[in-house]
Amino acid sequence: MKKITMLLVFLLAIPFSYQVQASVESKPFAEHRIVLQISDPNPFKQTLVLNVASNLLKYYGSDKVDVEIVAFGPGLRLLFKGNANRKRISSLNSEGIRFSACKNTIAAMTRKLGHKPDLNTHAVPVSAGVVRIINLISKGYVLIKP
Repeated sequence: MKKITMLLVFLLAIPFSYQVQASVESKPFAEHRIVLQISDPNPFKQTLVLNVASNLLKYYGSDKVDVEIVAFGPGLRLLFKGNANRKRISSLNSEGIRFSACKNTIAAMTRKLGHKPDLNTHAVPVSAGVVRIINLISKGYVLIKP
């Protein structure tokens, strides 16, 4: 009975593990994997990180580069729904750029603001921004902090 239970658990876990791997490896044929960090509230820095992502796409092509922007701390403001860069974020997302939002920062801002901040629809919450960066680096991504 134990063997059957273990086999069932294993078989049920296969699709889940594939799903997790697929989310990290969204571009399996990419030659370059880049994670861009934004932890600064400065609008100039926010525009800069988007410029870097755009320039990477232009130089390498969307099929050859995999880029994820991870926002945490004051940098989460880049992913607020009303941010001035929302159209640009949408455009970059349509070209394959991913946007991760730190849940720790969301919780802290919720306490400070008294309500949960409205995020851009392209922002995907991750447990912790720094942990997300570490996980991506362990998978071969290069960290760039413009």
